[in-house]
Amino acid sequence: MHKTVLTGITTTGTPHLGNYVGAIRPAIKSSEARDASYYFFLADFHALIKCHDPKTINISSMEVASTWLAMGLDPDLVYFYRQSDIPEITELTWILTCVTAKGLMNRAHAYKAAVDENVEQKAKDPDKGVTMGLFSYPILMAADILLFGSTHVPVGKDQIQHIEMARDIAARFNHFFGESFCLPEAVVDEDTAVLRGLDGRKMSKSYGNIIPLFVPEKNLRKLIMKIKTNSLEPGEPKDYTDCTLFEIYSAFANKNEIETMKEKYKSGISWGEAKQTLFEYLNEVLKKPREEYLRLMDSPDHVEHILKKGAEKTREKCIPFMDSIRTKTGYCKLGTHR
Repeated sequence: MHKTVLTGITTTGTPHLGNYVGAIRPAIKSSEARDASYYFFLADFHALIKCHDPKTINISSMEVASTWLAMGLDPDLVYFYRQSDIPEITELTWILTCVTAKGLMNRAHAYKAAVDENVEQKAKDPDKGVTMGLFSYPILMAADILLFGSTHVPVGKDQIQHIEMARDIAARFNHFFGESFCLPEAVVDEDTAVLRGLDGRKMSKSYGNIIPLFVPEKNLRKLIMKIKTNSLEPGEPKDYTDCTLFEIYSAFANKNEIETMKEKYKSGISWGEAKQTLFEYLNEVLKKPREEYLRLMDSPDHVEHILKKGAEKTREKCIPFMDSIRTKTGYCKLGTHR
C-alpha cells in the first residue's frame, strides 16, 4: 500500500516554538525524503469550533501558511492547502456523520471534559456551552484523514483517540457500503520534543506562555528573559534535566553544542548568561526564516495563490475518490443502481 502522511495545524493563533519543534519541523523533514505522498493543511474549519473571531482566523491562516513556507516547505513536492478550499471534505463529513454512532462521539475526550466541568460546577444542563462543532469535530477530522487515503497521521499522545475514531468510522462505512477507506495509523514520535513555555508548563496558546516563532528580535529577548528559573546563584551547579532554558536550547542545538551546555550547567552558569546564550542562538537560527516570513506576510496575494494552487492539485486527487463514495452511497446518476 502506498504510504500517505497527513498533518494539519489549526488556525487559531500565531505559530510558536513548540509548534515548530513538535509538528512543523519533523513534518517538513519527513517530506524531504519523498518516500510517500504528504498532505499539509490549514485546519480553518476546526478553528471555527473554538474561535468565532473572523479576524483571528484569517490572520492566523496567513501566519500558519507563511510559517510552513518560511521554514522550507516546498509546495510543489507536497499537497499544501487550506481545509475550507476543499468542498469534498465537508461533503464527506456529512456522509460519515450519517454512519457514525452517537455513542462513539459521547466518548470523545473534549466532549467528556466539557460535560465533566459542567457537572463539577453543578450546571443544570451537563451539555451547557457544548456546540455541535465541539461534539462532532472528530467526524470532520476523520473526513480530513480518510478523503486522501491517509495511512499515517503524526499526532501527539492526546490525539491518538481521534485516529482510533477515524478507524472506527471508516470500518463502519466499509461494513455498510463495501471496502472504501483504508484504516489509518497514528504515528507518535517519542523523540519529538515537547517544549515548556515561559511558566514551566507545556507551551500552549491556551496558557498564554508561548514564544512566537517569528517574534521580532527585541521581543524574543524579552520573552526569553521572562522564562521561569529557580533561585540558584551563579557558580552553583544547576540541573539541566529539568530546565526550560536547556530544553528549548537542546531542541535547536546540535549534539556537541548540547554537551558543551551541559558542562556549563554543571559549572554553575548564571541564569542571565543561560538566557542570553539561548536568545543569541535562537535569534541566529531564526534570522533568515524570519526575514522570509515577514516577506510572505507582506504578500498575502502570493500566499493565497500558493494555497489555491495547492487546493487545485489536492482536488485532482480527491474528486475521483469522492465520486466513488457518491456512487456507493447512491448519490450518482439515476439508474446506476438497479
